[in-house]
Amino acid sequence: MVKQKTTLTFYGGVNEIGGNKILLQDRDVKVFFDFGMSFALKKQYYSPPFLSPKSEKSLQELGILPKIEGIYIDEKSPEIDAVFISHAHMDHSAYISFINRQIPVYCGETAKIILQASSEMRRADLEFNVENLTFKPFRTGDSITIDHLKIEPIHVDHSVPGAYCFIIHTTNGAVVYTGDFRAHGAKPEMTSDFVEKAKEAEPVAVVTEATNMTGASVASESEVENKLNSIVGQADGIVLADFAYTDVDRFNSFYRIAKKNERCLAVSLKQAHLLNALRRDKGLRLPNLNDENVLIFRKSKKKYDNWENQIMEQYSSKIVDVFEVSKRQCNAVLAMSFYDLEELVEIQPEAGSCYILSASEPFNEEMEIDFERLINWLRRYGLPQYHAHVSGHIMPLQLKTILKEIKAAKIFPIHTENAELFASFMRDLKGKVILTEKEKQYTI
Repeated sequence: MVKQKTTLTFYGGVNEIGGNKILLQDRDVKVFFDFGMSFALKKQYYSPPFLSPKSEKSLQELGILPKIEGIYIDEKSPEIDAVFISHAHMDHSAYISFINRQIPVYCGETAKIILQASSEMRRADLEFNVENLTFKPFRTGDSITIDHLKIEPIHVDHSVPGAYCFIIHTTNGAVVYTGDFRAHGAKPEMTSDFVEKAKEAEPVAVVTEATNMTGASVASESEVENKLNSIVGQADGIVLADFAYTDVDRFNSFYRIAKKNERCLAVSLKQAHLLNALRRDKGLRLPNLNDENVLIFRKSKKKYDNWENQIMEQYSSKIVDVFEVSKRQCNAVLAMSFYDLEELVEIQPEAGSCYILSASEPFNEEMEIDFERLINWLRRYGLPQYHAHVSGHIMPLQLKTILKEIKAAKIFPIHTENAELFASFMRDLKGKVILTEKEKQYTI
């Protein structure tokens, strides 16, 4: 009797941070794990908004979107049985936009809320449109069967809620896909749950993220919250805070700090829309937008989108504009992204104000240019910059300990620019580290 093959093919996430697209085939079943955008590849050719992709064909021609049969919208008979999304970050999920609407998309319930809310906030966009997708949400403890394939989603801690790893029970043994995860965030116990479940499965292979092989910055959410509290407590003027709008842990930290220092946290309309949507998730602990320590900042613009108008109508008493913020600087922590910096012209930060970058530091040339522009703005308005952040990714020594416990025979590092460094660092593990090549098929 011929033994059935189980294979893995990596269409993204190879020698890059993000862009994960992993095809697992077992007998006749084909399942993708993540279908994300490759920011690095896209930036080689495009500079939005003036130079943006116009079609799926152009993305495929440039190798940004892989040429795969049986998965895209224009194909009448899809050959892919399902797509599983580990979490709602764009480098893992954005290209579900192109997936045939007959193919079910499995993701955590929280991730579904984030993906749908994010899609509502983007104008007609070729690369991120979840309209008419067949979402099938899950939670930890669920078991999903695709033909003979059994998939167990297990929650993990990450910098966005609703993040999962997957244990895939194949014909030839269990395969573990970690997605993005960490053991030093606000909920390390979730990652511990994953490690225990992965050990029990006795996997033959693990596909792991390996982002933090260089420049690993060790800090916990509680440590960062203490640092942020110290900064805000010393500031005499306005505190500007730049953090990812999907980072619920960081929102909660800034909310508690603002409250402790008798300030209000003013969030953007974008973050308010997401937080409003996440109220449907009873598993998350979030302050209500009507809370006395929360305000909603309305940027200066001539026209607002429907979703913005809805937030402004629903929370009319909480809306503040640039002039109101300017009048109450010592009482505000203002969530502000790089693209909001022109608001400083009207705010006119008072002496003793500061800027806190609470997100990843620049890691490529384009971000470095933006970083230089950011510094120019901060210098112009006398704003010192602090950096206080918790990485969303597992640290190298913690990852090695976890892989020792899981004891998989084969280890595939992805979501990293340092796969060879990973292989050298992990060379004493019993499992064999396999350096992946893009679109090459590996037998498990």
